[in-house]
Amino acid sequence: MTEQDLPPEPPRAPLSPAAQRALDEAAARRQAIDAKGAFALKEQGGRGGLEPGRYGDWEIKGLTSDF
Repeated sequence: MTEQDLPPEPPRAPLSPAAQRALDEAAARRQAIDAKGAFALKEQGGRGGLEPGRYGDWEIKGLTSDF
């Protein structure tokens, strides 16, 4: 299927002020995390992504293990 074959999406209802505020706050948090990661030392041979020790789990190829 191509984009031309897909039916058009129905229009969405406008977001409530609380929902828009939550989306804005989440975007600000993502920017803060990205800014911190930009100055972090790069690990040689590492797996990339966020620090698993800080977030309490490891995720590789969709498989997660907590320890």
